[in-house]
Amino acid sequence: MAVILKWVSGGLEALLGIPLIGGTIIIALSYFPLLVMLILHIATLIVCKKEGKSKVGSILGIVTNTLAWIPFLGMAMHIITAVILLISAYQDGKKTLIG
Repeated sequence: MAVILKWVSGGLEALLGIPLIGGTIIIALSYFPLLVMLILHIATLIVCKKEGKSKVGSILGIVTNTLAWIPFLGMAMHIITAVILLISAYQDGKKTLIG
């Protein structure tokens, strides 16, 4: 479950990190996507803790979505968080498949 949540949250972070598109989505929806992502990262953190998976991406996601209202900082942090979450999901997925 943690791997799936990391893939989903990483993909959404990547979407929000795309210049102009991510900012337009966030502003058009009155910053509601940041709240949704914050909740998703908290849920992912809880599941990762329960399953013993890496929590770094989720913690960074929480920080990102509390600071993402700052225009260029938010974009950069969304991209960094997306990369970390997607790498973490890939690594956790490989460990799950291998044993």
